[in-house]
Amino acid sequence: MSDLKRLLGVDFPLIQAPMAGVQDSALTIAVATSGGLGSLPCAMLDEPSLRRELATIQAQTRQPINVNFFCHRLPEVDAAREAQWRESLAPYYRELAIEVARIRSGTTRTPFTAHALEVLREFRPAVVSFHFGLPSPELMAGLRSWNATILSSATTVEEARWLEGHGAHAIIAQGLEAGGHRGHFLSSDLTAQLSTLALVPQIVRKVAIPVIAAGAIADRAGIAAAFRLGAAAVQVGTAFLLCPEARTGPAHRAALKSDASRHTALTNVFSGGAARGIVNRLMRERGPINPLAPAFPLASSAVAPLRAAAEARGSGDFSPLWAGQNVTGCRETPAAELVRELLS
Repeated sequence: MSDLKRLLGVDFPLIQAPMAGVQDSALTIAVATSGGLGSLPCAMLDEPSLRRELATIQAQTRQPINVNFFCHRLPEVDAAREAQWRESLAPYYRELAIEVARIRSGTTRTPFTAHALEVLREFRPAVVSFHFGLPSPELMAGLRSWNATILSSATTVEEARWLEGHGAHAIIAQGLEAGGHRGHFLSSDLTAQLSTLALVPQIVRKVAIPVIAAGAIADRAGIAAAFRLGAAAVQVGTAFLLCPEARTGPAHRAALKSDASRHTALTNVFSGGAARGIVNRLMRERGPINPLAPAFPLASSAVAPLRAAAEARGSGDFSPLWAGQNVTGCRETPAAELVRELLS
């Protein structure tokens, strides 16, 4: 544990999970200044936004932070599949008076690029983490130029061993209970995914680098269990969603505080990739796993206007209400106070 704390440069072996769409630098700063590793999700940031967020963080804290990127390969657009997907959503477009012809295609989620690397060179973040594998050897070499610590998510033992062999300094063992997108990259077979308590010790036995436990860890008992299984640190996400520093929307916050939060499922209807969220109307009626949904991340463009229209009416029926299976630690408390409670 002490080796990983030195590697990350933090006081406490706790990483705030990067949560794209529900946070910005405010949460990153709050956790970093509390002694944990604050994380900034960057997969949905363009270069000016990335530079602005990093400048904001640097102006408020010199503590180490983690910047997180995706490493997915952008798929070819399948026009026929896109048309089928939009046709399946047509009743909702009519219900919410949305003009289908005005819906744009494309995605706001982009993989890590050389342009992003050049922005990072200006700020030299201590930790850079990835979802869906690792970037090219050339980009990895760029990150090593300022001795960045490189993390990546593994959902199987095979992925953990691959990451170790390709230059990761530590493995985030993402259990099946975790909220948000699955980080799998060697296989999309969800039946091969393991729970956190099964995954962590298996990875610990097979790799020589530190392992970080992630998935349904929301209190001191969960953290202690992860450490007993050999984890050197924990990554916590869902517990921070109700913190005032998070940018979680009203519909999402209401769902987290309701009985609905006890029922989560893996779904592809929001982005095309498997991700865990609170079950809502779209998941019940068109999912949770729908074969018509275009490949990640292309499915999101057709759903985005539904989300916007419904949220304007105060509804989360078409919103990705990301959450892990354990929301018991999710409370409206400042992030710094939550960090202290988790580690006391």
